[in-house]
Amino acid sequence: MRILVVGSGGREHALVWSLSRHGNERQILCLPGNAGIASLAQCLPGHAESTEQVLAAAAEVKPDLVVIGPEDPLAAGLVDSLEQAGFHAFGPSAKAARLEADKAFAKEFMTRHRVPTAGFEIFDDPAAAHRHLDRAVMPVVVKASGLAKGKGVSVCISRDQAHNAVTAAMEQRVFGDAGDQVLIEECLFGQEVTYKVFCDGEHFLPMPPAQDYKPVGDDDKGPNTGGMGCYSPVPLVDEALEQAIVTRIIRSTIQGLASEGTPYRGVLYAGLMITPQGPHLLEFNCRFGDPETQVLLPRLQTDLVELLQACREGRLREMRASWSIERAVCVVAASAGYPGPYKRGETIIGLERAERLALIFHAGTARADGRVVTNGGRVLGVTGRGTTFAAARERAYAALQDISFRGMHYRRDIAARVVEH
Repeated sequence: MRILVVGSGGREHALVWSLSRHGNERQILCLPGNAGIASLAQCLPGHAESTEQVLAAAAEVKPDLVVIGPEDPLAAGLVDSLEQAGFHAFGPSAKAARLEADKAFAKEFMTRHRVPTAGFEIFDDPAAAHRHLDRAVMPVVVKASGLAKGKGVSVCISRDQAHNAVTAAMEQRVFGDAGDQVLIEECLFGQEVTYKVFCDGEHFLPMPPAQDYKPVGDDDKGPNTGGMGCYSPVPLVDEALEQAIVTRIIRSTIQGLASEGTPYRGVLYAGLMITPQGPHLLEFNCRFGDPETQVLLPRLQTDLVELLQACREGRLREMRASWSIERAVCVVAASAGYPGPYKRGETIIGLERAERLALIFHAGTARADGRVVTNGGRVLGVTGRGTTFAAARERAYAALQDISFRGMHYRRDIAARVVEH
């Protein structure tokens, strides 16, 4: 079986790693991949965001299955294009992916289908957004409606912060077209949890919950990033809470999409706030999360290929997924300056030593003159596993002590609160 994975980050490295675990007869390819993926798969030239280049590569290598990692190709309709060309692809259609690509659409969908979420207003005129903020009760959350690489959300404690967030998104265009519209939402309080399910358009199969860390600094200080670390499972999510999540949010969403003629096939990712009133949906993602995939797939004991094929073929009801009881903690090592401007090409040392202690998923790496070098903002995801969170966390941070590159930084508090708990 030949499988083509589209993408180049830590999520894609984890996907390639998981897809290659079962069956020696599989050939894994990745477009474009990275230095770590190259040790497990044949890396193909091209850009994941280019539908034409992915289609051309598929026509050449003739994969039995294409797995798309990043959000931009999904939103651009890569799955639709591949299916029309006769290839089997895993992921939602462009219409279904609007749940992530268009936050205004997603919030209106939540309202139609009574999915609990924060109160909101949508603006496409910056002057109107500023007028609204002049009378809004603080704090608020300002969100760019389009795709912004996980960085388009600002939690604003003061009115000045909120005005600055609107100015940045809508007037300074720091997120490009993603800031054509902004949402201004009430600020919910509680603990954030990510809850993902495999979907085949009608049925779904849950994954264990995870909890990620978006701000760049310890104690959730600093600007948001694509994710600086995470852990799984989440002790907060007991059986009763999981049932509430499934009933009020997941099932309502999947049934709502089907009723509107847009059946959802792929991974549905619900970013949740667990409030005193119960779970509320913050946002949808329409893909495997990053870095959540780096703690979920190492715990998956079922063959991932079987699950992906069942989603495509509408057979998910027949499937069961087995997950290990071990704990997993992932810490992201980032380039100096991230999530702002950063340099590339810094030599990474110590990877072989670190791999003896933890799983090392490459995110922004490349090879140059026989060296592994930095090639992105988030460079590595270091995943420790153990029978306790303390053991998993200790392995992740011990492995990080063996790795170095100029300007490397990472959070020191990933999973600390769950260890204390």
